[in-house]
Amino acid sequence: MAGNGALKVFFGTSHEELGRKICDYLKIDPGKIKISRFAGGEIYTRILENVRGQHCVIMQTCTDQVNSDLMELFIIIDAMKRASAESITVVIPYFGYARQDRKAASREPVSARLVANLLEKAGADRVVSVDLHSDQIQGFFNIPVDTLTSLPLFANYLEEKNLKDMVVVAPDTGRAKVAKKLADRIGAELAILHKVRAEHHKSDVTHVVGDVEGKTVILTDDMIDTAGTMTAGVAALRKAGCNKDIYVVATHGLFSGPAVERMAKANFKEVVVTDCLPISKEKRFKGLVVLPAAELLGEAIRRNYENQSISSLFD
Repeated sequence: MAGNGALKVFFGTSHEELGRKICDYLKIDPGKIKISRFAGGEIYTRILENVRGQHCVIMQTCTDQVNSDLMELFIIIDAMKRASAESITVVIPYFGYARQDRKAASREPVSARLVANLLEKAGADRVVSVDLHSDQIQGFFNIPVDTLTSLPLFANYLEEKNLKDMVVVAPDTGRAKVAKKLADRIGAELAILHKVRAEHHKSDVTHVVGDVEGKTVILTDDMIDTAGTMTAGVAALRKAGCNKDIYVVATHGLFSGPAVERMAKANFKEVVVTDCLPISKEKRFKGLVVLPAAELLGEAIRRNYENQSISSLFD
């Protein structure tokens, strides 16, 4: 590969399988790093090879152990900074605290901005993520942020299934723009669910905007957490005349709390997510399809290193 210094890819403990797949795609060996915990729970990190003058990448996604994942990431960045790495690119497929991107009520924090500040303060030079919950998070950083999208992965998958009479449904108006892009790509119509969220993890769908009668529905979102939004939309879609299969596509499958039980009972034809988050055996269920994201992330890393265009990945 081109560049003044060598490219080295390290990964934390949050998703080691994805880290190895990225290294396999780039045809390089994973960076050597030791990560352990003291008896009191504090995190210890040591880089086990020379990174002076090298271009280093750290892959660490945010799981349901988000606070530990982020603290581990900050410490790895600090270790690399003190080891005189030429540049440090942080790859966070799922960006934790992204939903706290504004003050929705008085005396609330803007936690996404806080995480951005901490990443910069620790020493990150660039951030790469996949399908941020909101575009405004990019503006929280004073360093470059590459926001990748899983839309091509889902579009290719759906096109291969040769589905007929499709309509892409956005779970709310905030997701309508992305849903429209997916609909255009696969030649489908667009519909939008109108919902009211009373509190976290609780939402009511009041009506459906668009024609879903007799259509194959593709319900899309950036994440599935407790699956409340997804399952709440099913009854509204059926009531509006959807009597065919309902597919769900979402980048990040958190599957917290009652999510697996809700998704299983909802009787979706398929639930398609990426492996940006690790999905344990306990979180897998019938109809779940997991698409690999290593090529997307690996190609973004390679193009950054070789100073090539990232946006052309999505053409």
